[in-house]
Amino acid sequence: MTDRRRPLRAYARRASRLMVRLLAPIRNRHLMLWDLVTQPVVILLAFWLRLDFYLSPVHLDAALRYGLVAPLVKVPIFHLLDIYRRMWRYSGLGEARAIVVAAGLAAAAQALLVYLILTPLGWIGAVPRSIPVLDALLTAAVVALPRFALALANRRRRGSFPCYGEGAGDGEPEGIALQPALVVGAGDAAFHLLQQIDANPTYGYSVVGLVDDAPDKQGLILCGVPVLGPLDALPELIDRLAARRVIIAMPSAPGTVLRRAVKLCQGAGVEVLTLPGMRDMLDGRVTLDRLRQVELADLLRREPVESDLAAVRAGIAGRCVLVTGAGGSIGGELCRQIAASEPCCLVLLGHGENSVYAMNNELRERFPELRLEPVIADVRDRQRLAHLFTRYEPELVFHAAAHKHVPLMEQNPEDAVTNNVLGTQNMLDLAVAHQVQRLVLISTDKAVNPTSVMGATKRVAEMLLRDAAQRAQGVFVAVRFGNVLGSRGSVVPLFADQIARGGPVTVTDPEVKRYFMTIPEAVELVLQASVMGRGGEVFVLDMGQPVRILDLARDLITLSGLRPEIDIPIEITGLRPGEKLFEELVLSDEEHARSSHPKVFVFRNGVNGCRPHDVLCQDVTALVAAARSGDRSDVLDRLRRLVPEYGLAEAAYSQSDPMEQV
Repeated sequence: MTDRRRPLRAYARRASRLMVRLLAPIRNRHLMLWDLVTQPVVILLAFWLRLDFYLSPVHLDAALRYGLVAPLVKVPIFHLLDIYRRMWRYSGLGEARAIVVAAGLAAAAQALLVYLILTPLGWIGAVPRSIPVLDALLTAAVVALPRFALALANRRRRGSFPCYGEGAGDGEPEGIALQPALVVGAGDAAFHLLQQIDANPTYGYSVVGLVDDAPDKQGLILCGVPVLGPLDALPELIDRLAARRVIIAMPSAPGTVLRRAVKLCQGAGVEVLTLPGMRDMLDGRVTLDRLRQVELADLLRREPVESDLAAVRAGIAGRCVLVTGAGGSIGGELCRQIAASEPCCLVLLGHGENSVYAMNNELRERFPELRLEPVIADVRDRQRLAHLFTRYEPELVFHAAAHKHVPLMEQNPEDAVTNNVLGTQNMLDLAVAHQVQRLVLISTDKAVNPTSVMGATKRVAEMLLRDAAQRAQGVFVAVRFGNVLGSRGSVVPLFADQIARGGPVTVTDPEVKRYFMTIPEAVELVLQASVMGRGGEVFVLDMGQPVRILDLARDLITLSGLRPEIDIPIEITGLRPGEKLFEELVLSDEEHARSSHPKVFVFRNGVNGCRPHDVLCQDVTALVAAARSGDRSDVLDRLRRLVPEYGLAEAAYSQSDPMEQV
């Protein structure tokens, strides 16, 4: 018995391999197989319905022969009508019309073949004249079933709506001249964009094609618009189709892809527009009103870091949350995302009344049911903080209040110490005393082998955090940021202002490199750390390769429609006090590895510079006393004792990418 089955199995394997080879060039092969299998069943069902649910032997023979012909006629017609080239997960009325037309034509073609050729030849018996009509109706339903099931599943996943219409290019509305446009990308963002263009012809765009580097999308059709080639085909397509605009519909694309697209479009002399980031595309709602010129921040994008939102919400919902520095760039975005997770109370603590006032008003408008407590206080005022902890009893604390400007803190080390060190010590001591469940300290990559006062004070803050984590009943962790795009005082607004004034754009050194992250990424890292930490760890976002500041300056000048060194000069000013050429992310003695999140590193067990609790407290108390007395030399001296690596010469900096060590 076994010997007899072996040839059958070998034949089945050869047949399956042959089928795979034949279907390999065809898109949507699984849907083609569905059509091949179901079309004979459709014919049998049509006969069964027409003959009142009874098939005599004669009619059964005719039905079987008719059904045998069905896939041989219909599937090639479906193929010719591009039924297998469409992106069915974005199905809408345009795709429904295509199915109805294809089903009708296929049923008519099969009827002509049967009635004019096969019946006269005697190969098939008499077929009721209503069978083609039933065939067309049933074919449309059976063909649409799996395709619209895919669309429904995709819609539920994204919480969005199908594309109503064939896409752009169905005709110009009266009195409006549509500009031909190409869209870079053929995914979710492109789908929403085509939906908006189709629904709003007054925007004046006619999308004539899509480009996408994904091999499996080449030749497919999205909302009636074909994918014409990869990104490198842009110049040829712009010329051939006379495109006047190129819209980049890849909100999550890495910077290298966007740089390439912008360079190709500029070479072809067409205007480039882009969609907002995915964080701004809430619930998939994208409108053409939000198309804008490509900005430098777009070119720095990587694949977005996605947090475990369910775990974050579960950790925040129903709890009292305190955010320090709530009026700042990071603190404000923290408040927005925390408010969306439905805490029972959100305490907005800040020193600047105007920024706290603005944040409070914004959140009250967006979250009217949320209990908000705006508090004007200084983290250096321990008595005031103690009163707040007693009054609100926060369960979660996010400590974002700090001085961060390197050159400014070089000139004001006393204030850097009292704010960054004493303020952190106050928050940690009170959090331990009030048994706060979780506390996240926001630190910086400048705390690693610091050469600046700001970096050294943040390194001391990390030491205090690790010391407090050993005494706390809750989970105390820190996160290290790179440079945050869009935050107050960051380099991009400075460059933009210098360009607007006609230059020059000032760069401290042509070889200066920095790690960059967006505000949403930074806040996601903080929120992720709040649920991942066990106590004492330092979390760092995988920010990819560091970026040369000189390249950023040139890119921003170019994207402003000007020429670097010709229209806008670039001036090299030299490194400022406390600045490095390269930033590092990990201390030499820290154990570092990827965390449970693929884009977040976790560092543990760093002991360099750490002291027993009593000794650390004494040293910090002496440092703060020196700062309050205004003795600058004593402040710097005590900082170097607390942080031995502080003040290392530039030659000692790591000349390699620190993330390569992780």
